[in-house]
Amino acid sequence: MTPAQRLETFLGRVPYVRFLGMRAELAGDEMTAALPFAPHLVGNVALPALHGGVIGAFMEMTALAQLSVTQPSAKVHKTIDITIEYLRPGRALTTYARADVRKIGRQIANVHVEAWQEARLKPVAALRGHFMLSDS
Repeated sequence: MTPAQRLETFLGRVPYVRFLGMRAELAGDEMTAALPFAPHLVGNVALPALHGGVIGAFMEMTALAQLSVTQPSAKVHKTIDITIEYLRPGRALTTYARADVRKIGRQIANVHVEAWQEARLKPVAALRGHFMLSDS
């Protein structure tokens, strides 16, 4: 199975990815995830701003998608813990994210994710997480 096929399999397998409307593209070995704005993702209707849980879940799914590409497995890898830094409000725009797999051990991976909207240099949030790698 190619990395693009593994990514498509992951995106089709996880129901929350479909609920969010998340998409992802591979360019070489670099994956960019996209979360198009949708009214059901709004947490603060006065701004309107994306719900913090939506941004956090989007970044967690981005990390898991990146792991599905770099660490092939028949099962979805599991989240152990994540820390999210909310840096700016997520406005009613498409949000993008890229994951950086910092370290892979025998069973655990350390992944950082950054999400942005109009400019990558102005991230809306960042995630650091540990993930349990599933056996293939």
